[in-house]
Amino acid sequence: MQLSMPRLPVLPPRQSGDLFDQSLAVLREFLPSPAPLLGTIDRSIPLPLKQLAVEAPLNRVFAEAMAEGEFDDFEGRRIRLEVTGGHPGLTLGFQNNRLRVFAGPGEATIRGSLAAFKTLAERKQDPDQLFFQRRLVIEGDTELGLALKNLLDSLEWQINLRQLLRSGRSGAVS
Repeated sequence: MQLSMPRLPVLPPRQSGDLFDQSLAVLREFLPSPAPLLGTIDRSIPLPLKQLAVEAPLNRVFAEAMAEGEFDDFEGRRIRLEVTGGHPGLTLGFQNNRLRVFAGPGEATIRGSLAAFKTLAERKQDPDQLFFQRRLVIEGDTELGLALKNLLDSLEWQINLRQLLRSGRSGAVS
């Protein structure tokens, strides 16, 4: 006697994408937050390696704005971007006409979920909405945090996170 396996229907690409998106949503809801794992990884990465990975792409993205003096008011200032829960985080500053990564706290901290930072970076939602909805929160020198938020909102820039992750090897940023 031969048993045959039931045939699974082949879904058209659009439906497959919907199913994939729904599966990801379920996983996001029920899996624990990756923040503690990312915090452990973050603490084990030496500062020079973080500088190497972050500074060049950010300086390429904002090169035109820096050349026009848009970041001059931030000279010597530091702001920390932190995932909710206190880790991981990155302290950025503007020094000698370049964005730099520093160790330690910032004068202001912008804190939020990974999803909120991704939404902000990809410019999928108005930054003010992210703050009004409390998905992103500014602590410390709120005037500095708001000034940076307003500057980023006024500039024409785009970060494609998938492309940025791939560009770590090739150097391309859109």
